[in-house]
Amino acid sequence: MTNKEALLKYVLRLGDNALVLAQRLIELVAHGPELEEELANANFALDYLGQARMYYSYAGELEGNGRTEDDFAFLRPEREFCNVQLVELPNGHFGDVIVRSFLFDAFYLLQLESVEQCGDQRLAEIAARAVREIRYHQRYQSQWLIRLGDGTEESHRRIQTSIDDVWRYTGEMFAGDEVDVKFHAHYGGPDLDQLQTKWRAEIEAIVNVATIRLPVDAWMAEGGKKGIHTEHFGSLIAEMQTMQRSYAGLSW
Repeated sequence: MTNKEALLKYVLRLGDNALVLAQRLIELVAHGPELEEELANANFALDYLGQARMYYSYAGELEGNGRTEDDFAFLRPEREFCNVQLVELPNGHFGDVIVRSFLFDAFYLLQLESVEQCGDQRLAEIAARAVREIRYHQRYQSQWLIRLGDGTEESHRRIQTSIDDVWRYTGEMFAGDEVDVKFHAHYGGPDLDQLQTKWRAEIEAIVNVATIRLPVDAWMAEGGKKGIHTEHFGSLIAEMQTMQRSYAGLSW
């Protein structure tokens, strides 16, 4: 794998994470517990979608085969998506949504802050734009985690169950492979071991205030980066891609 190929794959991973999480959040439109949370969720989904478009546009330039952002989003099969499995998990109840976003955004924010300093100028510029949005997302998720964890007995129990259920999907974010190694070595990308240490410290600080606990580390699910996904992913992209698959070349 050349350095350029590693850069392309890294950019696609960023785009896939953003697009898939955007799709999950879009599914919640008109299902928020309050109007304010409904609007916040919709805006978060649009933020991720906008970031995915920037990543995919750059990926098309790097690849040089004429593929557009729509091609990457709507015309790739399941096994070509390389998002982490955490972002494709079903929405569940409101606490599940908060925990999934809290754990991922804490990682994503640190990742973006590192990529912002990387040696690839175009990707660094995209990260600089995205980091401002994700910083706000993480503040919002943290506030809700504390509110639910340190709230009623019922909300505390349910948010603890939520974090227990998804914890096994967090390890993949820090499981490096050749792409991560080359991006770190050649472009000055994130050191995943250092990133994990910072991530753990930051989420522990919030979790402690929320009066809940982090699960004990055990077996961690992996495979998303290699195109191996959960049973939930097929239906997600089928719905997302249905218009382009049904009406090839559709334009608005």
